[in-house]
Amino acid sequence: MAVKDGVVAGDDGVKRCPWGNSPAEYRGYHDLEWGRPVGEDNRIFEKLCLEGFQSGLSWLTVLRKRENFRRAFAGFDPQVVAGFGPSDVERLLSDASIIRHRAKIEATIANARAVVELQAQGKSLGGLVWGYEVPAGRAPSSTGDIPASTPQSKELSAQLRRLGFGFVGPTTVYAAMQSLGVVDDHLRSCHFRAEAEAERAAFAPPA
Repeated sequence: MAVKDGVVAGDDGVKRCPWGNSPAEYRGYHDLEWGRPVGEDNRIFEKLCLEGFQSGLSWLTVLRKRENFRRAFAGFDPQVVAGFGPSDVERLLSDASIIRHRAKIEATIANARAVVELQAQGKSLGGLVWGYEVPAGRAPSSTGDIPASTPQSKELSAQLRRLGFGFVGPTTVYAAMQSLGVVDDHLRSCHFRAEAEAERAAFAPPA
């Protein structure tokens, strides 16, 4: 596996960000999801919660359990998850197919309630998150050019915490921003940077 200009040429000859070359779960996620704009509240809620579950663990662990998480958390429908109570917490703590961490499970329920409250006020989680969009600019040339957090992620993290969200520190929030296309951190020579930027240019951020 040769690294050139910060990217890796995979066995298919396509240049990718180094982390996105393998295993297969990373490759699919990198090529088809990461950096592509997402505006729907349910999907943003899911990504924020999954990034929270990833805290202290490998993102690969979360990816491999993602369908199990979706099943356990009602497809990450905030209206449903907001109604979860103590018995649901205990049910989830006994579910070996997900990451069994009480604080993270309880934070997911709290996050759902915060989303529902936002929507009751005529607002949206998408509108909030995309208010911190980082426009296309100088592309990172290597992974060393990519920060762990930014002023925007710190501000969004603080705003989410004020609204009652949990496990949304600046680093976790920045990872979600990268995934949701709010910022594009595909490397300059990555084949998929142009695709992500084209989708961002055609995307209408939610109000």
